[in-house]
Amino acid sequence: MNRAYWIIAAGLTAFAWGLSAWYYPGLPDSIPTHWNIHGQVDGHGTKATVFLMPVIATVMLVLFAFLPALSPKSFEVDSFRSTYLYLLAVIVALFVYLQVVILMATFQEIGGGPRRIDLGRALMGGLFVFFGLMGNVMGKIRKNFYIGIRVPWTLASDRVWNDTHRLAAWLMVAGAVVGLLLVVTGAPIAAAFVVLLGSTLFPVVYSFFHYKALERRGAL
Repeated sequence: MNRAYWIIAAGLTAFAWGLSAWYYPGLPDSIPTHWNIHGQVDGHGTKATVFLMPVIATVMLVLFAFLPALSPKSFEVDSFRSTYLYLLAVIVALFVYLQVVILMATFQEIGGGPRRIDLGRALMGGLFVFFGLMGNVMGKIRKNFYIGIRVPWTLASDRVWNDTHRLAAWLMVAGAVVGLLLVVTGAPIAAAFVVLLGSTLFPVVYSFFHYKALERRGAL
């Protein structure tokens, strides 16, 4: 299965490069590169920025290939390598999705036609799917320096790490479901953003109080 994750991640990255190369010649010298929370363009750049997401996806492939060899003792990823590579595939898939949405929005702005895509909702929807897929395996991530909730209290205790990540798994999946419902039902983007922020920050707060409670009981 590990090889399958590498193939998926590499294939998606190649697709992103091919997509950018295909559309690059038809782009004007200046294209939209940034949108505000309302989906309105508030920044432009050269058309070479169309390759940004493929570059990031490629960097992720390289990093995930070399990081395990750099892991210090007791922080290896071998004990959860399949989950580690699953997350690689999910992260790369997110960047490829962003590439597709951004290209669609770019051509929409360049064409000056009716708005066929709400960029803010499309991006938030993709983020919620990403967090849901990531949350699905959070409980399988073991202590390491690269992925997961890496704060002082989780890194200091295996028990706090495991308990925090099990909680995060439930919160991220639940947050993804609620957030997607908000996005597709037309609720304010700000409400969806609050759900996204809460589902990611609460486990950090929990890890602190959980660590202190265990410390007071001498149970670390």
